[in-house]
Amino acid sequence: MTGRRPRRAPPPAAGQLLDWSDRSHWARTQAPCRYCRAATFLRDDDGLPADKVCAEAALQQRAARTTAAYQNGQIG
Repeated sequence: MTGRRPRRAPPPAAGQLLDWSDRSHWARTQAPCRYCRAATFLRDDDGLPADKVCAEAALQQRAARTTAAYQNGQIG
């Protein structure tokens, strides 16, 4: 054993929510995006068809709703 650590992907850059370079985010066939219904080869973390822009916008909206609920005392 050499004591070397496996290489990890660098953290996302500012403004980048997801790492779309992983092969699991790509499919051989197009399918309608779950948000905008446009044809896409991309898949989200759940394996469902999703455009990059649509998936990241949905994550931002979810984060904003969660933050607002926390600040309003609905969570926690």
